[in-house]
Amino acid sequence: MRSVVTGGAGFIGSHLVDALVEGGDDVLVLDDLSTGSRENLSLAADQGIVLEVAGISEPGAVASAFAGFEPDRAFHLAAQVDVRHAMTNPALDAEVNVLGTIQVLEAARERSTPVILASTGGAIYGEGEGRDLPFDESADCRPETPYGQSKLAAEGYLELYRLVHGVPGIALRLGNVYGPRQDPHGEAGVVAIFCGRMLTGAAPTIFGDGEQTRDYVYVGDVASAFVSAGDRLVADGLAVGGPLNVGTGTETSVLALAEALRTQAERPDLMPELAPARPGEVQRSALDASAAGEALGWGASTAIGAGLVETLASVRRQAG
Repeated sequence: MRSVVTGGAGFIGSHLVDALVEGGDDVLVLDDLSTGSRENLSLAADQGIVLEVAGISEPGAVASAFAGFEPDRAFHLAAQVDVRHAMTNPALDAEVNVLGTIQVLEAARERSTPVILASTGGAIYGEGEGRDLPFDESADCRPETPYGQSKLAAEGYLELYRLVHGVPGIALRLGNVYGPRQDPHGEAGVVAIFCGRMLTGAAPTIFGDGEQTRDYVYVGDVASAFVSAGDRLVADGLAVGGPLNVGTGTETSVLALAEALRTQAERPDLMPELAPARPGEVQRSALDASAAGEALGWGASTAIGAGLVETLASVRRQAG
């Protein structure tokens, strides 16, 4: 199997590349390295993967990559994922997440290449306070940020190309993904950020009251969901619809997360510091992934305690 992975040098994308290589795929990674890195691909580098450094919004970049590689399937993970950056620069957010997705779909249309899109659960469904949780795919979509809106638009184009042009496609609405290779110095990824601060002896900062909840899903499980979706699309094509939630169905508060990491890092002295809540962030979120279980045979298998141990160890290795 020949697979293209846009954003394949990033946090989630590189884990997917590792899983695809382990399964015997030939892989082309398309990434502009703005947030990803060559180091993330070090485990797969010896397996003959190809890295093309280009952005999905660059005219002709995606079409050229597809034409030269002739993939059997395309995993589209390249995106602008920073919610706060999207709030200050919604035009750039739309350029990458909407127009970039159209570039991928246009390239896929030429050869009816199946496309598996990385989407978002929390940002698309919006605020869960006062609504039935966990959200299933029938829940109203109420994005409260440009990021959530751009991802919902990308899903719409994916479905349009499926219906009009016969391009097999499925969107995976991800929970809050965490795990090794997540940037502890970035703006997003609270688990890695908390790990990084605790290992340097700094107290974690919580924006808001700390009671806000998220559905934390381990990156290895997410990579497995992408592979399962890709296998199903290649086998069944247009028979598979979407979107599908990828999460655990469990709410974990930020305060509980910080407490668990304080225990794992053996830093009970590092009490969280509260700061004003930031705009665009929901109070409660969790995703029902039972439909992914039925359609893909997928389910999250990594308990959050075990996932936090792996993430903390990874951040410690990066720092050391």
